[in-house]
Amino acid sequence: MYILTNIFESLKDFLKPLVGNNNKKPLHTGEVTNHWLLLTLLEEGVSLYEIGMNTTNNKELLDALGDGLALSKKTSNNLSAFLKEEGIPLPATSPEKPKSDSHSIPLGVKYSDDELANLISAKIAAQITLIGQSLAMSIRNDSAQLMIGVLIELLKYSTSFKTLMESHGWLKIPPYYYPPGTPN
Repeated sequence: MYILTNIFESLKDFLKPLVGNNNKKPLHTGEVTNHWLLLTLLEEGVSLYEIGMNTTNNKELLDALGDGLALSKKTSNNLSAFLKEEGIPLPATSPEKPKSDSHSIPLGVKYSDDELANLISAKIAAQITLIGQSLAMSIRNDSAQLMIGVLIELLKYSTSFKTLMESHGWLKIPPYYYPPGTPN
């Protein structure tokens, strides 16, 4: 019964500041920095998805890029609204990319599907790492709750994106580690 009481107490402590608390403390510098950096990654991710959609002809990758673009815009809007409400200036972002014909881009200039997928994968990994750091530093529950929501959406997207990368042989895998003395 002790564990059950702790779960309810924790839930109550988590929800209490979210309900009718007009006297909340300001975000601390760590929370602001991590939120601001995540917003920058999301906004620049929008440019990356747009560039990718102008570059590739792979239908599955185009669909995944469209999903990533929609998720980045949605998440960016939510995070921007939160930061504006807190009085935090937003980062400058790249302008929207115009649509272009992927066939008119020289091969030495445009990303291959493999390069594009791995660049997006690295962006996702950086975002997940930053969110983990943000959660570790979060003092305010509303700040943590926002980051948890972003993390859940990003994990769902990254899981399907990894499956796409595996199916096309684009996933970069580090060398396997075999401890000394293990049978071949």
